[in-house]
This record gives sequence, structure tokens and C-alpha cells, in this order.
Amino acid sequence: MDAERDDIIVLIDEDGEEVEFEHIDTIEMNGNEYVVLAPLGEEDDDDREEEEVVILRVEHSEDGEDTFVTIEDDDELEEVFDEFQARLEEEFEDENEDEEN
Repeated sequence: MDAERDDIIVLIDEDGEEVEFEHIDTIEMNGNEYVVLAPLGEEDDDDREEEEVVILRVEHSEDGEDTFVTIEDDDELEEVFDEFQARLEEEFEDENEDEEN
């Protein structure tokens, strides 16, 4: 039973192989848009703290196609990752408050 999920993104790696990722978040910062993706395959989705994430910059072309681009600048990557972590912690705190009420 393999239902279509709209949070799944398929990318082609450097070997030409299709790799599936789960879309975790979209972050807008400094005039750019970034996607945070987690590789699919590991079935322990509850262990999100331990999961590797991939952060890519979204480039919008004039024909309406979006392209995901690897971030070469370590400072830019770290800044986006820090924002992602802050948002994740905020979401976690909100969930805990909901459970307490």
C-alpha cells in the first residue's frame, strides 16, 4: 500500500540515481528560499534528531521551473541550518504545551 505523498521529492544524485527525500520545511531568509529535506529509506521517522538533513537553495527560473541548488557557502548553510533548528525547537515546544493543556 504505497500512497502518493505530496511531501516526497525525488532528486537525481551525481550517479544519475533517483533518491527520495521527505520535504521537512521551507525557509525564506535574506531574499532566498531554501528547502530542508530528509533522505527517505530509514523507517525511524520518530528519530528526527538523529536524521541527516539536506538544505538546498531554491532557484526560480523565468519559465516557472524551480531548481534546487547545493549551497557552497558554509556560512550561508550554517545560518539556514541554525534557523531550521530554531524552528524545530519552537515546534517541539508548541507540541509539549498542547499536550500539557
